[in-house]
Amino acid sequence: MRKAMLVWLMAGALGYCSVVTAAPPPAALSRAMPRRGADSCRPVVIAHRGASGYVPEHTLGAYALAITMGADYVEPDLVMTADGHLIARHDNELGLTTDVAQRPEFADRFRTQIVDGRQMTGWFTEDFTLAEIKTLRAIERIPSSRPGNARMDGAFDIPTFQEIIDLVKSMEISERRTIGIYPEIKHGTHFQHLGLAMERRLVDTFHRSGYVGPLAPAYIQSFEVNNLKELKELTDLRLIQLYGGNPANQPFDQYVAGTKLTYADMATPEGLKEVAKYAHAVGPEKNYIIPRKEDNTLGEPTNFVKDAHAAGLEVHPYTFRAENSFLPAEYRSESLSEAAIGDFNGELITFIATGIDGLFADQPDVPLRVRDVCLENKL
Repeated sequence: MRKAMLVWLMAGALGYCSVVTAAPPPAALSRAMPRRGADSCRPVVIAHRGASGYVPEHTLGAYALAITMGADYVEPDLVMTADGHLIARHDNELGLTTDVAQRPEFADRFRTQIVDGRQMTGWFTEDFTLAEIKTLRAIERIPSSRPGNARMDGAFDIPTFQEIIDLVKSMEISERRTIGIYPEIKHGTHFQHLGLAMERRLVDTFHRSGYVGPLAPAYIQSFEVNNLKELKELTDLRLIQLYGGNPANQPFDQYVAGTKLTYADMATPEGLKEVAKYAHAVGPEKNYIIPRKEDNTLGEPTNFVKDAHAAGLEVHPYTFRAENSFLPAEYRSESLSEAAIGDFNGELITFIATGIDGLFADQPDVPLRVRDVCLENKL
């Protein structure tokens, strides 16, 4: 089945413009089934790096599969090339997600630098032009947890943000619904210091492509604070403040600025009210909502969702994944394999019951089946 999926994705994602040739729906069907919006259903399902539980992340194949599964939004993480292009990678270091290590022509780009306060060694997007990036092929980032995905290593190239927008717009025609785009600015301060700031480029790309105003099917997310406040002045698109997994940590831009603001401060009722001054939603690591106990089972829900809603914020936690290695202990399968699929439905049902408004998932088809509040289903 995975081989058949790959063949479909190669035909559909690598040559995605063919999607637009799909026959239009019959007039009677169009009247009976209004176009579904990206925000018509609750909770909103955001395909985390595409359908990354099935296909190597941040590839057109992963985004295309997520869309055909019915995801409301697809989520690209964005970093910069040396010549100022926005591309989709989880990090600016390329070694974990591309075949750059097997490319002798790029051996001299291997180096060590500090990124967001941490020493990192590898190959970095800011040292490559887009033309050079396009010669690389994507590989699975976590092959031990997703060995099936690793079989597709080399099948896809590295997409630009514009290519993702073009894919989404073309597939909106064949899917007959609105599909949202939910990019994250990665390493914002790092790229600003290199003279490769993403904020204006991202907004300009969105605006040129017709995404304008708070009703557009788009969000922009960041773990930093100041760039979201800057974006608030540049665009009316919805913004989301992400929260790091360790509440004691600071957003990196706040560390650089010398403030004492931590994610824990931002998670208090008062902190959430401050976030609401510039953001539409918050994206906490899911332990902010239901923390895990020492035995790795789920504890009691916190007041985070209630407090965020009281501040006027939607809550879109991350990241929901089906494999044993990511699930709470009570939802793991009996298999000892970390790659085995556990009771993903059970975890999702528990978190949805807290009142979250959306969620990031690597296997978006599962929460799409679990949720039950959807405009389309009510008609």
